[in-house]
Amino acid sequence: MPFPIKTCVACEEEFELKPDKPGYANRCPECSAPDAETSGPSDLMGSLDAKSKREANEARRDAMRNMLYRKDS
Repeated sequence: MPFPIKTCVACEEEFELKPDKPGYANRCPECSAPDAETSGPSDLMGSLDAKSKREANEARRDAMRNMLYRKDS
């Protein structure tokens, strides 16, 4: 049984959708390969020093505490 032919939403080229293909089902393997240039959220946290991380975590905890336990009455 042949694999279904799909059209990539990024480059609009046709490709065979094979099982266990890495990436998205609507993108060809070349377009769904991870880009090395893009920086994700983990890269942003990696650039912060220890003091900034501590302050960010403290602010995050305070915000969560305020959202969870504030009195709306």
